[in-house]
Amino acid sequence: MLRGLRRVAPLAAVLALAVLATGCGQYAKLQARQAFKEANLLYSQQDYKRAAAKYEEVIQKDPSMSVAYFYLANSYDNLYKPSRKGEAENDSYLTKAVEYYQLAGEKEADPTLRKRSFEFLVAAYGADKLNDPSQQEPIVNRMIELDPQDVTNYFALAKIREDAGDYEKAEEVLLQAKQARPNDPQVYLQLAGFYNRQEEFEQTIDALNQRAAIEPNNPEAFYTISTYYWDKAYRDFRLKDAEKLDFVMKGIAEVDKALQLKADYMEALTYKNLLLRLQANLEKDPSKQSALLKEADRLRDIALDMKKKQVAGIK
Repeated sequence: MLRGLRRVAPLAAVLALAVLATGCGQYAKLQARQAFKEANLLYSQQDYKRAAAKYEEVIQKDPSMSVAYFYLANSYDNLYKPSRKGEAENDSYLTKAVEYYQLAGEKEADPTLRKRSFEFLVAAYGADKLNDPSQQEPIVNRMIELDPQDVTNYFALAKIREDAGDYEKAEEVLLQAKQARPNDPQVYLQLAGFYNRQEEFEQTIDALNQRAAIEPNNPEAFYTISTYYWDKAYRDFRLKDAEKLDFVMKGIAEVDKALQLKADYMEALTYKNLLLRLQANLEKDPSKQSALLKEADRLRDIALDMKKKQVAGIK
């Protein structure tokens, strides 16, 4: 009997310790939740230094509270001042921000907060902070892996590569975005902007036409094309008059499509006015030139009247 009691006693002690440990663990979690509430209040008051200390307390008491890692990182991020770059304490804030953004991205289950963690991490390596684009690319690649349908990540990666002067790879990424979301208008606008910066006008217009093809009832799609034609004809002094006129007429055709869909489209009326004035400048016949300018004035006055009513709140 005594021998049996000797066996039970150590087992009971182990069980007691387990219960005690569980109780301590639960108490720590309760403390972490309370600290998180206090940290959030300090964060909302923009008291980032005290908020960071409280969030540190949260993860010490409950490392599984993944949401705290993001707010801890962002508190340190807000404490960092680019104007004080080089000061040890100031730079340490950014180092800690990077560390905790990385942890937040790895630990956080909520896709929205995880994405924000990675976005802020990419920003931390930006020109006004750590200025290390080589660290940005793998992070954005990871974001694309996590959500291949989110084209904003492709846009971010394309910008990193374009800023680095790797235009071929930047285009490649944008075309991957197009493949991922062929019916997303933003993809074609990004492509158009990229080609326009590379002075590839035909490809710019082609991208905008593809955008209009998937949004045939959106007047803004056609209006946007007309603005690119106007800009090309107005600003490219290398063009001959015949080339300018060709672009102007194409721009008018596009803006007319926009106005057919929305007759009171103020911006489209304004650009048709501008396109007609360019056409008038290229016209040799004085009577035709006068007629074009008269029509341009009419459209300008309509647009100005609409603007005045808009400012006054009159429908």
